[in-house]
Amino acid sequence: MTLVTAGGAGAERASNHTAFVVDQLGRSIVAGEYPAETMIPLDPDLCEMFGVSRTVVREAKKTLIAKGLIQSKAKVGTHVRRGDEWNMFDEDVLRWHATARNPTRFYEELYEIRMIFEPAAAAQAAGRVNQLDLDELHALCDRLAAADNRTDFAVADYEFHKQVLRLSGNRFLQSLGDLVQTALYSLFMSEHVGDFSDRRESVAQRHRAIVSAIASGAQTDAREAMSRVIQDGYSNVVMRGPVTG
Repeated sequence: MTLVTAGGAGAERASNHTAFVVDQLGRSIVAGEYPAETMIPLDPDLCEMFGVSRTVVREAKKTLIAKGLIQSKAKVGTHVRRGDEWNMFDEDVLRWHATARNPTRFYEELYEIRMIFEPAAAAQAAGRVNQLDLDELHALCDRLAAADNRTDFAVADYEFHKQVLRLSGNRFLQSLGDLVQTALYSLFMSEHVGDFSDRRESVAQRHRAIVSAIASGAQTDAREAMSRVIQDGYSNVVMRGPVTG
């Protein structure tokens, strides 16, 4: 049996409170409630706002500073940094953008970076996979086509793209892809995303084209098939309401 001391329990509560303050302030900053170059509330006001201690507020601010969202200056206060100074490869920053009320510009940027590395990953994977890898990709395509709810569809899509990135054999691509796909998953699961059910079979077919190209070792075809999937997904976001790609 594990004995939890009073001090340990107190530290855990403080950690939870800090995470809550980080999440609430981070969401507000990303949503534009505190525009760039403006000051966030002073520490006593934040303590009252969230019902936490000054220690919690200080730790939360340190975390947000590390994420690039805010900057603190002695005798001046803490102001919000410009959006181009934020750490966009921080998991929380990505999540806050994906769940914002209007993530259109964020999705455009997400589309741009996916077009840079995912087609290259598909080309890299072509011809270097075994039958077990292909069976898994085919099974994920089947899951896309058969999904009867948004969560199952989003998870199948996430796992498909993650698998292609893994098959590229490049660890940098895998790590980068994990972050981007997590953001895409959050975006797809957000409340402003439209229905997917009328497009799931066509989406699955486009993913199957990627598998076929990878299986045949056709790097150009694999690159182009992945590009079409990403482009089609983006078009559906712009024209009809988001669908994952």
